[in-house]
Amino acid sequence: MTGRGDPPEGTPEGVPGGGEDEYRSVVFDESFVRAARLQEFSADERMGEHARAVRSRHAWARAGASRQAVALVLLIAIAFAAAVYMGVRHPYQTPQPQTVEPLHSSVVPLAPRGEVPGGPPDRLFRSSPAAEFRIGAEGVTVPAARRTQSFSESQVMTALTTAKDYLVKSAIDPGVLTGGPVQAVRLLLDPAQQTQFDQSFQHPVDDGRHAATGWLNRFNPAEVTLADTPVRVRGTLSVIERSAATLEVAADHVFVYALQPAHERGPDHASLFTVRRETRFRFDRDDLRDHHLELVQSTVLAGPQACAANASGYLRPMLAGQSAKGDAPTGTDPYTTGRTTVSLCGVLAPGTQPAVDGRS
Repeated sequence: MTGRGDPPEGTPEGVPGGGEDEYRSVVFDESFVRAARLQEFSADERMGEHARAVRSRHAWARAGASRQAVALVLLIAIAFAAAVYMGVRHPYQTPQPQTVEPLHSSVVPLAPRGEVPGGPPDRLFRSSPAAEFRIGAEGVTVPAARRTQSFSESQVMTALTTAKDYLVKSAIDPGVLTGGPVQAVRLLLDPAQQTQFDQSFQHPVDDGRHAATGWLNRFNPAEVTLADTPVRVRGTLSVIERSAATLEVAADHVFVYALQPAHERGPDHASLFTVRRETRFRFDRDDLRDHHLELVQSTVLAGPQACAANASGYLRPMLAGQSAKGDAPTGTDPYTTGRTTVSLCGVLAPGTQPAVDGRS
């Protein structure tokens, strides 16, 4: 390199300053040497034919530390990309979700032997077997929760309280009972059962799978209305571990409603309607986490109700003063292929009805 000048990092220590030093122009420190753009070949390198005296020092060659940093960054980036790729294209199969069993239900009308008793709701309840029943949601009692082999106490309690929520919304809520929206009931179901639920309300059929009354209790608001008296309820809840992945809750409840004709509000024209509902709820771990349940079985006995009544969409109560004389269940043709209509009917025992004169 030719010409005078100060080193890039200033005058080196120990070298006297000023212009009098005759060696100042030829003394270079280490930083000055590293910053040079040209490097002189060694004597051996210059002996070859066509050898050049100097070579250019590329910026990359002058930055060893920078090279290492860039290489490290590239290595990290490659490792991260490989991890993402393996995460997306990993060889393990995703576990298949547990199959949800569809609801199997039966709705059996119970026909009265004589005329349906009528009167003020309070008097009817006092003279019926429901006299000691609890009122509303208080009748759906939750037992103490105990852990099972595979489920904790809190998980067992979640299953019990979710089952109670379903019973209250599906059999006690006045809006649902009178033919109103059923979304609150639907949202408690496992999403895999919601399509069957929707089909049961869009096209109710008494086929053991698609009766709306298999899912909940409700009455046609054009025919009957609830008397201004709370629902009376009695029943039990019990829980069992069905498998290491499944809890099951069994519910057995009797719901008693005071009903009146839709267009008659007189206090003396009420009658009682009784629904016995036995249900089995199933819970996997996802259901417990999401506050869902699977309703896998529902057996309903309801009366007084005519045997010939189609109770797949609504329960069809017989009201005060009506009778079921000559009523008989419709026949079931075992030779019919395809969807089968289940036709069952029972007789309402006389002791289940309030006393005709209104006294016990």
